[in-house]
Amino acid sequence: MAYTALYRKWRPSSFTDVKGQDAIVTTLRNQLKTGRIGHAYLFCGTRGTGKTTVAKIFAKAVNCEHLVDGDPCQECESCRTINAGASKNVVEIDAASNNGVDNIREIRDEVQYSPADGKYRVYIIDEVHMLSSGAFNALLKTLEEPPAYVIFILATTEPHKIPVTVLSRCQRYDFKRMTTDVLMERLSELAENEKIDVEPQGLRYIAKKADGAMRDAISLLDQCIAFHIGEKLTYEKILTVLGAVDNEQFSQFLRCILEQNTSGCLLQLEQLVMDGRELGQFVQDFIWYMRNLLLLVSSDAGNEILDLTREDWERFREEAAMTSPENLMRLIRIFSELYNQMRNAVNKRVLLEIAVIRTTQPAMEENMESVMERLERLEKQIKEGQFVKAVPQPAATAEPIPEKKEPAEEKGPVVLPAAEYQDLMMVQEEWERIGNSIDRVARLSLRNTRVEPRGQGTLCVVFYDAFNYNMCKAVGALQQVKEFVEETYNKTLEFDMRLANQAEEEPRYVTDEDLSAFHAEIEIEDE
Repeated sequence: MAYTALYRKWRPSSFTDVKGQDAIVTTLRNQLKTGRIGHAYLFCGTRGTGKTTVAKIFAKAVNCEHLVDGDPCQECESCRTINAGASKNVVEIDAASNNGVDNIREIRDEVQYSPADGKYRVYIIDEVHMLSSGAFNALLKTLEEPPAYVIFILATTEPHKIPVTVLSRCQRYDFKRMTTDVLMERLSELAENEKIDVEPQGLRYIAKKADGAMRDAISLLDQCIAFHIGEKLTYEKILTVLGAVDNEQFSQFLRCILEQNTSGCLLQLEQLVMDGRELGQFVQDFIWYMRNLLLLVSSDAGNEILDLTREDWERFREEAAMTSPENLMRLIRIFSELYNQMRNAVNKRVLLEIAVIRTTQPAMEENMESVMERLERLEKQIKEGQFVKAVPQPAATAEPIPEKKEPAEEKGPVVLPAAEYQDLMMVQEEWERIGNSIDRVARLSLRNTRVEPRGQGTLCVVFYDAFNYNMCKAVGALQQVKEFVEETYNKTLEFDMRLANQAEEEPRYVTDEDLSAFHAEIEIEDE
């Protein structure tokens, strides 16, 4: 028997099997159960999100003789005929190759005849935006007032190309991209059913690379299985098959660029070529790597958007201190322009090497961003004393006049209740021990922090580094701190967090008892 691709073999045959489109599936099920079935539907969404699959299930369900909670029963004569592809009641049309007026006229003539068996005749027109203007005009009247036994399901990836007159006659459903977790869950099910041993990290990479498309994810998994038949699919093997590169290599490449190490970058590219990696894919993935880093250093929402491992968090934390958001945006722009050039280039390696030289040697560019980059590097070098040389000073002939300084304004202490003061002092004294007792990545996020009172049994961790602040939220460091304090010191405290100004100083704390003693009356004896 001929081999069937996984995405066809495991295509959902009922609404229960459809993943990631719960809102649409629920709506269609309710229509089927209540009999409120429309005459025209428009399914929109990117490739591989389930438009055609849901259309086929819906076509089968409207003709099913024994619906089960809105799902086709798969047992009746109609379901078996449609599953076998022999039903005349379900007509699939590819508008990309049947986009003329004559093709639509044939449909218009066919709909005049009711189905010999079954309840509805369903026309599924895929890539409907490819129809010509004349074909759309020919479809309008039939689409507006079709016979009661006819249903049109139009599917498209580009709804903006469909005339408004057609859109207004359809119920529109937008299929969203699927999340990495949904894709990974489905891939795990398929791997288990196919008895394929595959590493979860490899499945997660495939799910990310599919970019929200279920069909793409399953096809990539099928490709990797075919390359390593009978073997365990490791993360490294999946990267090799797909011509991809691990995040650790992106990290090394970025650090070479930030350190202006042109030779290191070129040697790494040489190794990629020798390993058979696809350079266009490398550039595309490297842009996404820098995009992730930019989101983390620029926004508090970065940790909620991204799906990163703890190793990635640690790498990003180190790289955040090596660059600025402005420089990252400059690098993303350069490599995005490079990717567009490489798509139709004969010698991609030369273009990539030129881009590497541009990024590692900003002095070769004359635009404003490169000038700002050079100024930042000079300021950093001067700050570190790389260009400062000792200059012999002439002997002083007179005593120098000390510079008059204004006395600094002294801030008063912060007064706390005795119990709150004791909790604060205990945590401050034990802060280093607490940090060393929690998870490694959580411990890294608490570097360069201090603790201040917040009141009502709550302490606040003050951060001076935005990256550490975001990482702390992402890895749940404060929850680990709370649990450790409760178990070790038998103290139930809540912990909050805030991002401080770099120039902010830590105040002094005293108890109300200390303050009253400090302000006690002083008696002066007469001489």
